[in-house]
Amino acid sequence: MIRNRSKPNEYGQPVGRPETARPSGRTGNAQPAGRSAERPEPEGVLGIWKPAGWTSHDVVAKARRLIGVRRIGHAGTLDPAVTGVLPLCVGRATRLTEFLQELPKSYEAVVVFGVATDTDDLTGRVIEEADASALTAEEIRRTIASFEGEQEQLPPMVSAVRVDGKRLYEYAREGRTVERNPRRITIHEIRTLDVEAGVPRPRARFRVRCSKGTYIRSLCADIGRKLDVPASMAELVRTESAGLNAERCVDLERLAVLVKEGRLTEALLPGDRLLTHLPAVTANRRAASGALHGRALDPADLEGGFMDADRFRLYGPEGEFIGIFRFDHARGAAVPVKVMGRPQDG
Repeated sequence: MIRNRSKPNEYGQPVGRPETARPSGRTGNAQPAGRSAERPEPEGVLGIWKPAGWTSHDVVAKARRLIGVRRIGHAGTLDPAVTGVLPLCVGRATRLTEFLQELPKSYEAVVVFGVATDTDDLTGRVIEEADASALTAEEIRRTIASFEGEQEQLPPMVSAVRVDGKRLYEYAREGRTVERNPRRITIHEIRTLDVEAGVPRPRARFRVRCSKGTYIRSLCADIGRKLDVPASMAELVRTESAGLNAERCVDLERLAVLVKEGRLTEALLPGDRLLTHLPAVTANRRAASGALHGRALDPADLEGGFMDADRFRLYGPEGEFIGIFRFDHARGAAVPVKVMGRPQDG
């Protein structure tokens, strides 16, 4: 459930500081953990429940200080006002970021009808208003449901998509709107949770599971266009990303406690185990040794269905994760895409 105790304005936009405001960089009384030269670098995927008011970069910087690790990054940014699942890749798991980003994402969102802004959410400048009280709950539900499936979506001007070597949000900061190409996306599932209709500014809460590259603010605006009324995103929570959900996340305060008590591994998940969309293949001892050095592998040395797979996870005979490989039909061999190497190799 999305909660915000700030008093909303006439459009439903929270006024004043968010309940969890961006702090100065301190979380409780925890101190940066640091790491001795003898101790191996932690590795894995860490699910953080991002609070409102923090950028994704803020969260990464805070986690880096707490854990005392050099290699750490997020697997999918969230806007400062958005809360929810922010996967952090730690240590060698940073090599899997691009593959984790391919996994579907889930959100719970609120769309408000009767108002449009230049950012497609309620943080932007209002550019259109209309009385949307004629909308019925049934037509709102029906329209939202119609967006399930493959479709093209125009990325918003506030996105990080590059056009002519420059990010769209940089053009937006200059007050410029540039031509954008629509991108192919998939809405795997979308379901309306509740609707408030019969008022000038109707609202609908919905849950959506979608492909990489889907912008929920654009989806909200598109829902409004299909209903022939202006619309904007009022609230957003990410409930799933990189195979992680809320139950597999910790907040920054909890992370500080786990680090202080030496229990960080309780929150770290092996990155390869989250890549369930890639089949698992096992190599014999000889092939595993060659794979660690980035060599092409004879299919006879591999066990598991991979001939028709775009890419697959490769494991050694003892179950150790080696990396991501693909089958090169022209060469008749499995070739490396990303080799993890041994833990001591870094």
